[in-house]
Amino acid sequence: MAGIRGFIVLVLGLAVLGVYLFVTAPPPLAEDVSRPEDLVSTRLLFELCFAENAAARKLYTERIVAAGSKVGLKFDEKWREPGVHAGPLPALFLRETASSLEKSRKTPARLGLFLGSDHPVRLANRFSGVAADVFAKMRKDRAPHFFEMSDVKLQAAMFPDIAAAQACVDCHNQHPESTKRDWKLGDVMGATTWTYPAASVSKSDALRILAALRGGFAATYEAYLGKAREFSPPPTIGDQWPDTGYFLPDTRVFMDAINQRTSKATLDRLLALR
Repeated sequence: MAGIRGFIVLVLGLAVLGVYLFVTAPPPLAEDVSRPEDLVSTRLLFELCFAENAAARKLYTERIVAAGSKVGLKFDEKWREPGVHAGPLPALFLRETASSLEKSRKTPARLGLFLGSDHPVRLANRFSGVAADVFAKMRKDRAPHFFEMSDVKLQAAMFPDIAAAQACVDCHNQHPESTKRDWKLGDVMGATTWTYPAASVSKSDALRILAALRGGFAATYEAYLGKAREFSPPPTIGDQWPDTGYFLPDTRVFMDAINQRTSKATLDRLLALR
C-alpha cells in the first residue's frame, strides 16, 4: 500500500505543480522494481510522452506560430542567430525540447527523441537502417510502430508526423534545401521517434521523465521569449495570446494551456495501473 500511496502522490504532483519549470521530484520511494505492479511498460511511457509532445507542439503551432504570423511575429530556422528577430519553427521547437531533455539532470534515464523523415530538409535528419524500414511501413499504414534497435540496444517507438498546419507545408515546400516541394496538408511528412534503453521503467521514474519532458517544453518556450524581448518592437508578454494582437503569453500561461490539454488524460492512464 505504501508504494501505491506514494505513486498517487507523485501522479497528483505532476498534475498540479507549476510544471513550467523543471520539476524537482521527491526522492524515489523504496520499492521493489522487480515486481510487475511497480513497473510501467516502455510502450506506455512512449505513448504518454508522444501525447504530451503532440499537445505541446499543436498548441505552439496553432496559437503561437499560425496566429503570431498574422500579427507580425516571425519564425525562422536561424532564429537563434544574432539580429534575427524570429522564433523557432514548430519542428525546431521539438528539436529544442529534445536537446533540453537530453541535458536534463532530472531525467532518471536516457529517453531519446528524434524527428526524422525520408525527405528531410537537413540530411542529418534522414532515417537510416531499421528506422528507415519502419518508416517505410508507416508511410503505408500511418500507424505508430514499436520496435527494437538491437544494434544499439534500445527500445523504440515511431509516431507519424502529419502535416496539420499550412505553415509547415509552406516552409518545407519553399525551403531551398528541401528535396520534396509538393507537400500538402494531411501528408506524413516524417515521424517522431522515441528511444529508451529498457523494456520497462518504475512508476516513479516514469513520472520524473514526464516532468522532465514538460520542463523541456518550458525551457524551449522560455528561450523563445528571451529572444522575443529583443525584437524591434518587442511583443507584450503576459496573459494574452497573439490571436488578440501583438502579444505572447508568458511561460506560466503557455504551460497552463498544455496542462489543460494533457494532464487529465495522462493522469487517468497512470492511475489505471494501480
